[in-house]
Amino acid sequence: MRILVIALPGIGDSLLSTPALAVAKRFSPELTIDVLVMFRGSEEVFRRNRNVNEVLYFNFMKEGVIKSLKFVRSLRGKYDATLNIYPSNRKEYSLISFLIGAKQRAAVKYSHVDWRELGILNNVRIVEDSRLHNVQENIRLFGKLLGGSFQDEPGLDFPLSDDERKYAEQFCAQRNIGKDDLVIGFHPGGSTLKNHLNKRWPPERFAELGKLLVDRLGARVMIFGGPEEKDLRDGIVRKIGSVSVFSADVQTMGQTAALIERCSVFVSNDSSLLHFSSALRRKTVLLMGPINPVYSGPWGTDYRIASLYLDCSPCFYYSPRPLTCSRTDVKFKCMKELPAEAVYSSIADLLGK
Repeated sequence: MRILVIALPGIGDSLLSTPALAVAKRFSPELTIDVLVMFRGSEEVFRRNRNVNEVLYFNFMKEGVIKSLKFVRSLRGKYDATLNIYPSNRKEYSLISFLIGAKQRAAVKYSHVDWRELGILNNVRIVEDSRLHNVQENIRLFGKLLGGSFQDEPGLDFPLSDDERKYAEQFCAQRNIGKDDLVIGFHPGGSTLKNHLNKRWPPERFAELGKLLVDRLGARVMIFGGPEEKDLRDGIVRKIGSVSVFSADVQTMGQTAALIERCSVFVSNDSSLLHFSSALRRKTVLLMGPINPVYSGPWGTDYRIASLYLDCSPCFYYSPRPLTCSRTDVKFKCMKELPAEAVYSSIADLLGK
């Protein structure tokens, strides 16, 4: 059986689908699993995965309608089934699966706007369950397609190379960070699409937390993020104002992951790096505001959730609509007013201090 996994969402969602690939291959080792992506970061996630036969990259957003249709048409007749990973509640993704023309088209039936996003074009369906993590939903979806009842729920998969680990060793050695030092990683960034900028904890709060960790625990702090987040990272470094704080300026995703592996605890907004921390089995603190941590919180690792737990939270669900806030006092209060002391307490609890 040849399956094309359509993994068009971002890097984090790609990582969250890797346990399902492992379970599917164990159940049916003769499967051919190819993956279609439109982000280079997602491409790298799957190229490292031993359960994937081929990764197809095509940037639908950049190439436009005509080239996209030609590309999709080139895939017709090549696959017995297509599967849209969870979450991918967009009509464009359902259309791509439909136009590829596989007899079986697997996808989740979403609780919100499923009809408007053309979910009906898929013919192998499971009903979205808000009590389950994304990892579990993807495993259920593969089970429906393959006719299996899967109980195994493995961790996320992002293997590192020896060269990447050597890079992390050299990076730390140059900054006098020893293997026994307490290293706390921060990711203050995250997606800006669909107003997701408001899922971020304010940078001044990260700076307050950094000062607490340096002053009370003697921690070394590494601040992570992509090239587009350099100003954000550097600004937090300046605000903390300590020689114990570093910006993790790296060139590749693998180098980033290798440095995350050196962290004792990783503190993050809802972002792809949160899931890298889980994949590398790091102790993790999720800064929770509008999202539902049951869906996309850390997986397969020891973690804590830092949150105000407002009555209106969580308010975000999977749909193409932008993130909004209905509060009349402080918009996105759940993130803006989460105190640094509360996050510090979560870190201390993880460390047993």
